[in-house]
Amino acid sequence: MIRVSPDYFRALGVALRSGRFFTAADTAEAPRVALINETLRRRFFPNEDPIGKRLNTGSDQRPIWNEIVGVVGDVKYNGLADEIQPAYYQPLAQAQSSAISIVLKTEAADPLSLTTAARDVVKSVDSELPLAYVGTMEQRLALATAQPRFRATLIAFFAALAVVLACVGVYGVISYLVANRTHEIGIRVALGAQSRDVLRLVLRQGLKLTLAGVGCGLLASLILTRLMRKLLFGVSATDPLTFVVISLLLIAVALVACWIPARRTTKVDPMVALRYE
Repeated sequence: MIRVSPDYFRALGVALRSGRFFTAADTAEAPRVALINETLRRRFFPNEDPIGKRLNTGSDQRPIWNEIVGVVGDVKYNGLADEIQPAYYQPLAQAQSSAISIVLKTEAADPLSLTTAARDVVKSVDSELPLAYVGTMEQRLALATAQPRFRATLIAFFAALAVVLACVGVYGVISYLVANRTHEIGIRVALGAQSRDVLRLVLRQGLKLTLAGVGCGLLASLILTRLMRKLLFGVSATDPLTFVVISLLLIAVALVACWIPARRTTKVDPMVALRYE
């Protein structure tokens, strides 16, 4: 249960999916009302409109019925890695709380310039009320995403390093294979093989190695990405688009790495190649 004032959702930009937000008319004397998030609607009202239904916010022995007046978008309150749980909201006037958070929306260039004014307003209500934390939403988001962002940056660095090492490895292997077949290539050229035929031969070799490596990498990724679910936001551990794009990228990079020795091979003098040991 989350207790909020009528303008809470507008201040934070939480979308209204259906129904209405709380209003100033939702006082302690008015009929009890509630808002639910989309996760709760999907779980308990999958095939019906929840507006006008009643929600028990008490216990079975002492039920407290609230009329559902709206559905709002899901919000992650406990961190990006946590799954969104079913949640419902009640007007602060109908469900008092001993600890509250005050959200201010401003168009000021520096939101923290309102800190003093906000403290004065709180003190005017009760000078003994402590303020535990004052900060901008950007600061709270930066703090919440600091650790995941660091891990993502570290993983991206090692991923880029792995791509570079893969390119160097493919280039080294293809160069070695081409060097071992210089005599054979010289004979092919002497017998009338065109440069494009030699280029196609070397690229076909590199493509076979690349496809074999990508296949093994995809298999390993399908297994290991399940261990990285907590690092992923807005994408599944087996997202098809991600696998396809990364695979095509690796194939393209590997082909470029193969093209350099292949291009060099097409310029080999047949007489030099025939004498190559």
